[in-house]
Amino acid sequence: MSPPTKLFETYKLGPITLANRLVMAPLTRNRAVPGTFVPGALAADYYAQRASAGLLITEASQVSQQGQGYQDTPGIYTKDQVAGWRKVTDSVHARGGKIYIQLWHVGRISHVDLQANGAAPVAPSAIRAKGKTFVNGGFADVSEPRALELSEIPGIIDDFKRATKNALEAGFDGVEIHGANGYLLEQFAKDGTNKRTDAYGGSIENRARLMLEVSKAVVSEAGADRTGIRISPVTPANDISDSNPQALYDHIVDGLSALKLVYLHVVEGATGGPRDIAPFDYAGLRKRFSGAYVANNGYDFDLATKVLDANAADLIAFGKPFISNPDLVERLKKGAALNDWDKNTFYGGGAKGYTDYPTLAAQAAE
Repeated sequence: MSPPTKLFETYKLGPITLANRLVMAPLTRNRAVPGTFVPGALAADYYAQRASAGLLITEASQVSQQGQGYQDTPGIYTKDQVAGWRKVTDSVHARGGKIYIQLWHVGRISHVDLQANGAAPVAPSAIRAKGKTFVNGGFADVSEPRALELSEIPGIIDDFKRATKNALEAGFDGVEIHGANGYLLEQFAKDGTNKRTDAYGGSIENRARLMLEVSKAVVSEAGADRTGIRISPVTPANDISDSNPQALYDHIVDGLSALKLVYLHVVEGATGGPRDIAPFDYAGLRKRFSGAYVANNGYDFDLATKVLDANAADLIAFGKPFISNPDLVERLKKGAALNDWDKNTFYGGGAKGYTDYPTLAAQAAE
């Protein structure tokens, strides 16, 4: 058995009680139905298999067609998508689990083949990202974006608000706003991607405006106690950068705390990479924020236990280990070996590498 740890204690998150402090991080898997971007029956199995996590956060789900940046990612903007997600939430709740959906607009990290009528993706400024996206069955350079007109910004905020309403209709316990990893809200916030001279560009206050306005709109629909957000202050993911991330995120987190969001989900360091890529005071963010702090990036049992014991976080998000270990909670409790993941089946495909990873019980029965 594992040594004593807070990891397996219950935790009250707004109106819901989590069975433990393990969070399944959002993980893009590209298995929605092509063309309709509805999560299928396999998705219901996949999330239900992992329902022993304290909280499941779904893969990022676009709030509109314009918000899509990768092949076969699910949406939350049509009736059919809502119905597909309802099967997922019902399956998770039947297993006693709790589930939030992550709401997503990719901004410039997209491709003309995913946009209506082959239009250019949108961004705060017309600066093409150095990076690739998964489209047409393979990886391709992202397309050249166009700068959003000031008059279009209220429509983006409305898309997040409508997606939140749809998420509640689909039975989710809450929503997580995707403000991380170089997507639209972070593109506005960071000065490497935002060269605007209007009310959404220039000063930290102006660049942070869209993230905070979207958060306010989502809260107005879901309630603050069912709204979380994910941020990644120093990640270079998707060619993103800022000249003064500490000041920027101190301001953003003050704004999020004022809105009383239920949690702040922080990618510490480079997404999926080094935790120490750049100096940053995460403890300072935790102090500024009134809700729960969810720590993410490169966590294993030992680091999670150490951070929780030091009261440096409230919840710990695990990513790839949940892909290959549907019963990750039980395995960590027992100190059992973890299944290795297969990178070749992360993106796209069917059940293989998605719903066929064995549990301890299944392995014992072999």
